[in-house]
Amino acid sequence: MQLFYATDFIDRLENEMLPALRAGFVVLTDRYIYSAMARAEVRGIDSTWIRAIYGMALVPDAVFYLRIQSPQHLVDRVLASGRGFDYWESGMDLHLGGDFYDSFMVYQTRMLTVFDRMSTEYGFHVLNASRSVRSVAADLRRAVGKLLDEVPSGNRESDAASQLGKGSVLREVKTTPNETRLKKTATN
Repeated sequence: MQLFYATDFIDRLENEMLPALRAGFVVLTDRYIYSAMARAEVRGIDSTWIRAIYGMALVPDAVFYLRIQSPQHLVDRVLASGRGFDYWESGMDLHLGGDFYDSFMVYQTRMLTVFDRMSTEYGFHVLNASRSVRSVAADLRRAVGKLLDEVPSGNRESDAASQLGKGSVLREVKTTPNETRLKKTATN
């Protein structure tokens, strides 16, 4: 299952994200690699192995973690949506409880623990998601806008792609075994 998720991610990276970055676009993506890594860890997959699989992923300029205060807040959102509990998001495959609700509470508590740790490890920007959807969306828009405004246009890696015809090449470089970035290099 983990290899299935990784294969899907690699396909999106190669066929959607990288072409967009090379064309000079800013790419915003939901979940990226961190949700898959957290789900794997909660399911008992070796964290070193799963991180190695996603080692080819580009290191994003920012990760926004929409942190909910408790799984009960998630339950309220799920019930309000009318969708009901999802088998996988409830961790039903792990047999954590006698029904969807109990399993969901245990599974999402474990997910919060992993995401909180990853937040520190990877430097996520944490936003309080326990408020109204409208308030969270407004905060997210402001945070993304601020990030885009803080980076001078000439320094954005995505802007490097627009320089392709001007004596430079955008290439992927490994900066550590688990970190890849796009880098503009001059050509003569």
